[in-house]
Amino acid sequence: MYRYDAMVFADLDLSRRLERAEGQACLEFAEARSSLYPDSGATWIESAGAYAVFDGVDSPVTQSFGLGLSEPLRPVSLDRIESFFLERGAGVVHEVSPLAGIETIDLLCRRGYRPIELSSVIYRSVERPVKKDYGAAVAVRVAGVEDAPLWASISARGWAHEHPELRDFLEHFGAVAFAREQSVNFIAELDGEPGAAGTLCLHDGVALFGGASTIPEMRGRGLQTALLESRMSYAADRGYELAMMVTEAGSQSQRNAERKNFRIAYTRTKWRLYRS
Repeated sequence: MYRYDAMVFADLDLSRRLERAEGQACLEFAEARSSLYPDSGATWIESAGAYAVFDGVDSPVTQSFGLGLSEPLRPVSLDRIESFFLERGAGVVHEVSPLAGIETIDLLCRRGYRPIELSSVIYRSVERPVKKDYGAAVAVRVAGVEDAPLWASISARGWAHEHPELRDFLEHFGAVAFAREQSVNFIAELDGEPGAAGTLCLHDGVALFGGASTIPEMRGRGLQTALLESRMSYAADRGYELAMMVTEAGSQSQRNAERKNFRIAYTRTKWRLYRS
């Protein structure tokens, strides 16, 4: 069982916990790919308290988490992380919390990094949702191993709605995500037909709510809300008291989460090395 004070402040301690949880989810993704595809070269290292994950040259998982949070970021540590990516032919990308401090940002700027993305890291306490009657039409269940292809297909169909050319990539990506060791995967059904998929990554008392996806023809029918509340109940049942999401800064996803009592811990910057 994990226990936190009733009031959790958006401070350095919280940032360390949240970034560690997401870094753990990403390194487990690389471990899952390595297990499924031993020749992929997927791997990870820890340096100066940060995780650096390689999942392939073009993978969005290939980046680091936690720079400057556990200890000051020094050039020798950054050298090691940069070499880890460059030796594998990958770009060097870091997700950096503002709680890492101005010294971390200054070092990145002096090394030739530029910001390429902003995201909102949002959180709330885990509380059992008030039981709602969705009617017999909506049901949510934990997906078993045999559901892996179905889960990956639903997830891909939802995410690729506006970019159908990405569906094969997303389905393959989903199959790897499903295989992560500490993730629990959920399927929401409407009238017995699977229509939405979501995941929950669990680490050190933090329940990371991975993006949930609903197929276009079943949107607006309550599946997203049912998925969120089912995952919240699952986390509550197991003593997790801190819920986390990451969204595009200022996005509709952020607003939807804020309506569910999530609040912004900080706005995170993704930095990429452009040094020649």
